[in-house]
Amino acid sequence: MSTKIPDKYMKIVEWSDEDNCYVGTSPGLFDGGVHGQDETEVFNELCEVIEDTISIMKNSGKPLPKATANKKFSGKIALRISPELHKAVAIKAMQEGESINKLIQHKLEAVI
Repeated sequence: MSTKIPDKYMKIVEWSDEDNCYVGTSPGLFDGGVHGQDETEVFNELCEVIEDTISIMKNSGKPLPKATANKKFSGKIALRISPELHKAVAIKAMQEGESINKLIQHKLEAVI
């Protein structure tokens, strides 16, 4: 069984306190999203919008973005920061007895 093109794109439906409704998005495929009070309806509408977006892009000759579903992540991030911030992070890591990598990892985990 072959995978349909829409199945290759990530679909996220989550509650938004700011919008007071469910919001469905497809990161990497299009900006914006689908809104509604019923999670299942939002997901179904999101799937339709993804199919429409792909159809429009193909018909206009635009290349489709890279697939986002099942994307593998290496666990490595190359981060460019100013030398001043690098120094401050290194000092903070030393003060906490951690490597820079562990310090950044812990800080990211705390905000995600």
